[in-house]
Amino acid sequence: MANSTLVTAFFLEVFAETWELRTLLSVLFLLVYLGSLLGNLIIIIVTTVDQTLNTPMYFFLRNLSILDMGYVSVTVPNACINSLTDHRNISIPGCAAQIFLFLFCASVEIQFLTIMSQDRYVAICKPLLYPVIMNHQFCVQMTLFSLLSSLILASVHTFKTFQLSFCHSNVVPQFFCDIPSLLRLSCSDTFINKLLLFLTATGLSGSCFTFIAISYVRILSAVLKVPVKRERGKAFSTCIPHIIVVSVFLSSAAYVYLRPPVVTLEVVKEMTLSVFYTIVPPFLNPIIYSLRNKQIKESVKKVILRITFIFEYKRNEYL
Repeated sequence: MANSTLVTAFFLEVFAETWELRTLLSVLFLLVYLGSLLGNLIIIIVTTVDQTLNTPMYFFLRNLSILDMGYVSVTVPNACINSLTDHRNISIPGCAAQIFLFLFCASVEIQFLTIMSQDRYVAICKPLLYPVIMNHQFCVQMTLFSLLSSLILASVHTFKTFQLSFCHSNVVPQFFCDIPSLLRLSCSDTFINKLLLFLTATGLSGSCFTFIAISYVRILSAVLKVPVKRERGKAFSTCIPHIIVVSVFLSSAAYVYLRPPVVTLEVVKEMTLSVFYTIVPPFLNPIIYSLRNKQIKESVKKVILRITFIFEYKRNEYL
């Protein structure tokens, strides 16, 4: 890597030029980050402790929450610290690690969301076949497939990116290391890298989005046949937010990763768009997929009561 690279480190962009705005944005993103960690941690604890939630739906919710905690931790803490301290440099190995982890988490994320849409489709449209189709073996196999395919995908993209030579500049026009920003700094031929991005976007992301859209269209079609208006409204209020989050996640990522090179004046716009696929999904997923769920709410109450009882028992025992 050192032989093919003419720069020894990169410098990341900060959220804003003025200290006041930079501090405000950093604190805001840190609060969103902590909210994401808390929401996902609650789901992990609840779905692990409460044995009544031992179903495929909550199996994937738990896995998604574990993933989201890692996904949001790849970019946000480092970006906020850099912005607050004005310590903007990142080493080439650090940049490579960030790209690998980000691509890995993003790829697993979209595959998990696709599997979860399949789970909801089978549960609503084919309830009698649900235990047969969504069995434990299938869930484990799909999880392992998502992890393995994402590992290969992230490795290939990271390896091909850092085969390039970077000599135009060492200032990455983004608050974290990502492939489109690095391709603009390269003085090598980036055709293969851009082709890989295009194939990944159309192959993985495009097919996953199509599958999710078809699943929810079938779900909504089935729900419209339900005579109870209240049940229809409940299904709509659940499905529509799912579709919106997935659409925002994929459309913003596709815009940044697939469009032609941009001028410097659009860097702020690109950084803003990147928030929608790096920070927003891990923050909204616990709210949309779980915390609005009646079973999750009841389980949270039971866990809190259990913890309170244990605390009171230990306190009385100590006294």
